[in-house]
Amino acid sequence: MNDRAPLVRAEAMIVRLPLLQPFVTGFGVTDSRHTVVVHLVDESGNEGWGEGPALDHPFYLPETTATTYAVVTEYALPLALRSGSLEPREIATVLSRIRGNGFARAGVEAAYWSLEAARSGRSLRDLVGGTRPAVPVGESISITETVEQTVEVARERVAAGYRRIKLKIQPGWDVEVVRAVRDALGGDVMLQTDANAAYTLADADTLAALDEFDLACIEQPLGWDALPEHAVLQRRIRTPICLDESLRSPADVHRALDLDACRNVNCKPARVGGITATLQIAALCEQRGVPLWCGGIMESGIGRAGNLALASLPAFNHPADMSPAAELFAWDLVDPTYELDPDGTIRVPTDPGLGFPVREDRIAEQLVRRDVLLGDGPQPSP
Repeated sequence: MNDRAPLVRAEAMIVRLPLLQPFVTGFGVTDSRHTVVVHLVDESGNEGWGEGPALDHPFYLPETTATTYAVVTEYALPLALRSGSLEPREIATVLSRIRGNGFARAGVEAAYWSLEAARSGRSLRDLVGGTRPAVPVGESISITETVEQTVEVARERVAAGYRRIKLKIQPGWDVEVVRAVRDALGGDVMLQTDANAAYTLADADTLAALDEFDLACIEQPLGWDALPEHAVLQRRIRTPICLDESLRSPADVHRALDLDACRNVNCKPARVGGITATLQIAALCEQRGVPLWCGGIMESGIGRAGNLALASLPAFNHPADMSPAAELFAWDLVDPTYELDPDGTIRVPTDPGLGFPVREDRIAEQLVRRDVLLGDGPQPSP
């Protein structure tokens, strides 16, 4: 039990995040975006903010915005509140009773991490042990109508300073577009692909044809739950396989590395269950000497605050996926938001707490639902 300045408010919300344009991947088109936000306030006025950024649809992973919100409000946040603890790692242990549902657990746990940062007067970066003042970032380019469009976007992103280009691919949109981009950018630009589980082992020859382009990795070529198949594929291609959807916990990462199902790891903190789980994955990858980078799932600045803090750890040694909010949304939930510097990095916030000022007026304007679990305020909405 932590009796220092107890909580006086705990609430969860679903908030609209209007996309500037649809994002096209191997699993389909994402043309709408809502996110789950968790907000805590203690007796001294310190605030904690967290985000459970599942997608609106179940085509990336089984969780959706709706299921994440249900688990947050019915299980995860009530469990955390009943525990009486305010220590983030203890909250992660309390939430480990919940099977799967990483986005819900991550959103609640993140709110406790930023609350602890505010209470202690420290930045999230310091709290998680990060060291870098800025994080090198790459850009993910969705599937376009023509190869020429993809090449043009890739050139623009390199000119803007991005340290790595990631191309979304799918059957019929792979070798030709990768060759065109590699030819246009030259051999010095870090290039990788992301299939979002669009291929099967029957496509091994096509995937092996990508070996000639000196890619940093091929991300999630096969099914989201196909660890053994990825191990078979890795033996048939030279390019390192990176896993994303298949890695939903530290245990998953351990299994994948033991099977040699991947030689590169994309860690999205919300996907793996939160900051505590991410710290465990970072320690494992550092011990194994495996390239590690922080992925993104179109979070608002609330979620990206934790991502930036974690990506400042030494174990994260490849550029992160961290497109500025201005390239994704009509507006962010924080202001000022994070921005790309000319050298292809994003500065890691050093202010206490979340590190970004939250725009509660924007949350109110785009609010879909709010449930107040502790404190005065509106009761659960329909």
